[in-house]
Amino acid sequence: MARKTKEAAAITRESLIDAAQVVFCKYGVTRTSLAEVAAEAGVTRGAVYWHFKNKADLFKAMCARATLPLESMLEATSRADPDNPVGALRNLMVDTLQHLARDPRTQAVFEIVFSKTEACAELGQVAQRRDDERCECLAQVEILVRRGVELGHLPADTDPAVTTQLLQSCMGGIMREWVMNRGAYDLESAAPAMVDCIVAGLTTRPPRRNERVRPRVRARSTQSA
Repeated sequence: MARKTKEAAAITRESLIDAAQVVFCKYGVTRTSLAEVAAEAGVTRGAVYWHFKNKADLFKAMCARATLPLESMLEATSRADPDNPVGALRNLMVDTLQHLARDPRTQAVFEIVFSKTEACAELGQVAQRRDDERCECLAQVEILVRRGVELGHLPADTDPAVTTQLLQSCMGGIMREWVMNRGAYDLESAAPAMVDCIVAGLTTRPPRRNERVRPRVRARSTQSA
């Protein structure tokens, strides 16, 4: 009996997250009430509060459900062949884009995050957590870039920090633009060639470290005045 009750609670929780995804996308996070989420899910508002403390908690659960596969990919990359960091980086980017292209749930959540999430104090902690997770992701990518430099797969004067930011900007831009216009092209089939183009530039003309040029010291004259 307890098992059935637990399973029923899990189903209700998932239905609430599904409902939140629908109404957040329709009205925006700030303008959506928990009563509207409950109505969309076909439950009482009390059921919402049974599973989630507040709207921020519900929003966090929605994001976590969609981004968990991406986090798993990143963990897999950290366990990848240490002798092929550039290949691991390439596979991570392709897998991330193709996962987005295949998963409607992730697409919907990214659309909400990109265009339906207004800045407000209510979501402050959630935004901070997202920033922390983003920093952790970038740190893992930078480790791969540094390893590529150490092995000679990338030029010795590659700037790992700037390269990581460049990769983040490229990936973020592709994902945002495609999510906002999904009919523009087939992201799943285009992803490998798009990523290969990025990697080709990375291996041949990456951002370089700026070496400071030392000023030339004028030799003192040994002749007496």
